[in-house]
Amino acid sequence: MRVTIITVCYNRKNTIEKAIKSVLDQNYDNIEYIVIDGNSKDGTKEIIESYKDRISQYISEPDKGMYDAINKGLKLATGDVIGLMHSDDEFYDNKVISRIALRFKHSPDVEGVYGDGVYVSNDKKERLIRNRIGGVFSLKRIKVGWLPLHPTVYLKKSVIDKNGLYNLDFKIASDTEFLLRYLYKHKIKMSYINEYIVKMRMGGMSTNYKRAFEVLREDYRIYKYHGMTALSTVFLKKTIALKQYIVH
Repeated sequence: MRVTIITVCYNRKNTIEKAIKSVLDQNYDNIEYIVIDGNSKDGTKEIIESYKDRISQYISEPDKGMYDAINKGLKLATGDVIGLMHSDDEFYDNKVISRIALRFKHSPDVEGVYGDGVYVSNDKKERLIRNRIGGVFSLKRIKVGWLPLHPTVYLKKSVIDKNGLYNLDFKIASDTEFLLRYLYKHKIKMSYINEYIVKMRMGGMSTNYKRAFEVLREDYRIYKYHGMTALSTVFLKKTIALKQYIVH
């Protein structure tokens, strides 16, 4: 089974190398690694290019944002299973992809898998800020604001080909629309891995407090777009998130 991992980035010289290394250090030997850069100007490109001989496909050109870049990667992907490694993040350990591939192998009817993740501070100490335990999938949980952590989700390419790319009408939270479309609308068969998949650093687009209200507005639009009770669902979603933060 070939697993495609896509990293998209723009001006991430401080974190991109850790993200790349965490992919290249995986002990699974059939990985296609695609890196899509948005024509960075801060030295990011030079770091990526130092690993070019170990990267399957690399593009550096202007794009329309993160989700446009992800779509470029999805169009290039040839793996049986596809997942993301964001430029601010890294895998929890070097056996993550092996565990994901094993779940697909042992459960051939499963269309997607997901697991747990942690958020850490964006400094050398990497203090645990938020513990994101996925738990077992159910449509009932989605209706009350739950979704799996996006970077832990791995889907079969055949499912992505069938159900479509990220919707560029949503600039900040298109991952929410993507997950709702796949899990709620099309009801694909998901399997939960009770293991940590990813370590995420605070400060990326999905964890930027300054954009919190923009995310709330877009979440409202997305849930409404999918015919759900938008206001209450968004409120419940944020309540779930607040409970996951670690009190020091």
